Amino acid sequence: MKATVLIPAAGTGRRMGGSINKQYLELAGKPVLAHTLTLFENHPQVENIYLIVSSDDISYCQEQIVDRFKFNKVSRIIAGGAERQDSVRNGLKALTEDGFNQPHRPILIHDGARPLFDCKRLSALIEAVEESGACTIGVPVKDTIKDVVNKTITGSPDRSRLWQAQTPQGFQYRLINDAFTQADADGFVATDDASLLERLGHPVQILEGDYRNIKVTTPEDILVAVALLGDDHCSG
Repeated sequence: MKATVLIPAAGTGRRMGGSINKQYLELAGKPVLAHTLTLFENHPQVENIYLIVSSDDISYCQEQIVDRFKFNKVSRIIAGGAERQDSVRNGLKALTEDGFNQPHRPILIHDGARPLFDCKRLSALIEAVEESGACTIGVPVKDTIKDVVNKTITGSPDRSRLWQAQTPQGFQYRLINDAFTQADADGFVATDDASLLERLGHPVQILEGDYRNIKVTTPEDILVAVALLGDDHCSG
């Protein structure tokens, strides 16, 4: 079964300090979001893409991103919510409405502001989701991490066990939908989707990605992303 991709891109990009949302900033002649969509548009195991943006940006995205760059796999552009978790929940509801809610369908969730994911790793991620139900991309941390309370270090976790979570994160539809339903019932809010399954005791595998898969959040990230796009990269 081919995968469906949800791309939450409703963030305001406040840390950029400008009036334009970070996913629409230009990166090597194209908006950041266009680079991100290209990662999945060209992959043969991706059936369709659901783009989740601010309600005010739906028309802009349709005209200036989807139509302009001919993203044929974008099935729908959906209004996001107040928080990222709300946006992904809206995406899952749209899948149900459109009949893409088969229990074992691989659902990949990827940040709109991550244009540098190495899509050559996508097949391995989809295979892991099919086999285990849940898998995320990540990298081992490079730096020493400190526990801090009131600006005082309280401990130093064992770095050999620490990984930095990235996206895409992949799940079988039944698992991620059930996890969101339970989170809603409990009033639980997480910073990533894998956490919703972790709290229910479901194992989540992790595949090593690469350190280029940055999230474009600050003006400095644009400069880094421009340099990294100079490498052989599948976003085109």
